[in-house]
Amino acid sequence: MQTLFLDRDGVINKRIPGDYIRSPEAFELLPGVEDALTMLSKKFDLIIVVTNQQGISKGLMSELDLANVHQKMREQIEAAGGRIDAVYHCPHLSAANCPCRKPATGMAWKALQDFPTIDFENCWMVGDSISDMKFAEILGLRKVLIRGKFEELEKLKDIQVDYTFDALLDFARLWAM
Repeated sequence: MQTLFLDRDGVINKRIPGDYIRSPEAFELLPGVEDALTMLSKKFDLIIVVTNQQGISKGLMSELDLANVHQKMREQIEAAGGRIDAVYHCPHLSAANCPCRKPATGMAWKALQDFPTIDFENCWMVGDSISDMKFAEILGLRKVLIRGKFEELEKLKDIQVDYTFDALLDFARLWAM
């Protein structure tokens, strides 16, 4: 089953450097994401968001706040003709060494539990950080880097990515061909 794993902040929505998307009002899709996910929905059997959200453990937002953000995200994407089949998040601090926090692979294994037809050999990971690319590398997924976290680029020199794009829409256009 062709599966697309997506990071959220910096891939789907504008990220707030040094802060978190704490409410639906702060959530803003990046330009072209609606079109991208409409195109990708036709090419991939599953589209799954995997996102680290340590703002919950920091007490800056609640699980309900995050659920409301994800509801808005899904509604906007569905209204444009796209879809997200599932969203998994890790609420733990990076210092907790949680098995679900990327680059650890717990969210992928949870997705496999929920969608047993996932075949990691037929999966892609699109992200904008070293943790996204390491997550993909550990699982053997194809790696697509979205440029944006320029502070992360230097750390990526030891990881071979399959494609690098400026936006999710650029990746979607490749698939639409």
